[in-house]
Amino acid sequence: MEYNKNTLNRLKRIEGQIKGVIGMMEQGKDCRDIVIQLSAARNAIDRTMGVIVSQNLEDCVRENIAKGESTDHLVKQAVELLVKSR
Repeated sequence: MEYNKNTLNRLKRIEGQIKGVIGMMEQGKDCRDIVIQLSAARNAIDRTMGVIVSQNLEDCVRENIAKGESTDHLVKQAVELLVKSR
């Protein structure tokens, strides 16, 4: 699967968030502020996983339709992957 630039940019922003959290910890910032930033990073990761799974699902469905193959198992796999990630 080829990942688009927007997805990579999402991950780079998350990387920046994590580096920011590390900096906050090194500065001895309040734990509530750190947890808020970690929660934001986790939410961003969850959204990114959803984007990746949906893009992959779309690509696989199109490919299977072009081949005349069933797509039911692809949807089930995508849902299982998302559920497992939580």
